[in-house]
Amino acid sequence: MRPISGGTSAADPATVARAFDPERLQQARQLALRTKQDVADAVGVSAAAIGQFESGVTPPRADTVEKLASFLKVPVGFFAAGRPRVRLESDSVFFRSLRATTSRQRKKAVSYTEQVWELANALERHVRFPSIDIQGFAGGEIAPGTFSADPAAAARQLREAWNLGDEPVPQVVRLAESKGIVTVLVPMVEAEVARIDAFSTSAFNRPVMVLSPDRADDVYRHRFSAAHELGHIILHGGRVAGTADIEREADKFAAEFLTPRAAMEPRLKTRLDMADVLKVSREWGVEPKSVVYRSRELGKISEATARRGYIRLNQVGIVHEPVAQFPGELPSLLSTAVELAEQRGITIPELATELAWTPAHVRRMLGAHDERPRLTLLD
Repeated sequence: MRPISGGTSAADPATVARAFDPERLQQARQLALRTKQDVADAVGVSAAAIGQFESGVTPPRADTVEKLASFLKVPVGFFAAGRPRVRLESDSVFFRSLRATTSRQRKKAVSYTEQVWELANALERHVRFPSIDIQGFAGGEIAPGTFSADPAAAARQLREAWNLGDEPVPQVVRLAESKGIVTVLVPMVEAEVARIDAFSTSAFNRPVMVLSPDRADDVYRHRFSAAHELGHIILHGGRVAGTADIEREADKFAAEFLTPRAAMEPRLKTRLDMADVLKVSREWGVEPKSVVYRSRELGKISEATARRGYIRLNQVGIVHEPVAQFPGELPSLLSTAVELAEQRGITIPELATELAWTPAHVRRMLGAHDERPRLTLLD
């Protein structure tokens, strides 16, 4: 990354009321996990009025803008029009499991992802990000026909384009970021988003991948999740998210991307050797169960033998290694961009002003914890 340049903006309630951005209210409400009725009750208007504010039919008065900002915990200027924003439709975000999440959680995740893009976009005014190194990607989509529709073939094409050969991928997240993909690990304070498994979108001018801390207790699962989301980015732009076949395709892409057939066929044994399974797991950075599954998928062992392998792995009790021990699997693109911007005198409070966020919210989006001491009242 190399530093470049940028600017700021602010507004009072009367100014914001005259230039109110309806979509900002919806974004703030969804991030706060509030219904229209919740907001209406808090600011003293009807739910129908909130609907009119969000649809742009009627703007709120200045005093209502102040109440909205106070209740939703955003600066008044957050609701002002004019800042870069791309609205993300929920069907263009690839969630691993729709059944395990509520509609409200998914809406919050969509708004959260919009803000990840906004933060990256603001930082790109000050710091030069890595170029997007995905063949055929432009304007939020990959040109049709660039990659094979077959997931395994597409994974092989990407490995070839990125000069990975048939060797293990040392650091999946670092690799994705180096290719211009904005990647974040959801901070634990965003509990409702963190409950959702990894998700991604290629609808922006940069692909965005959001990884869950629920996978961060096991670096191998975390790596597979990142490869799975990479599969969505490569394969599924323009397709409606949420179907089982799309998730299976992303799994197949991830399996081939992490453990290519050309390397696995001569490497895997035709009998179940658990010591060797664990060795392959460590060499290739995948779960032992994935090695057993891949052995069955490539015809090295039978379905019955694979089932016995899963049972034995459950009995052994694999010790998981947390992602925190592997810096190359922790996202660093945005935090490094902030450090470079600060070297140019662009502080987090100044970034917050550009975004019309609070500095605390910028730090939270970067995964930083609030370092202020916690006040405890004693009886």
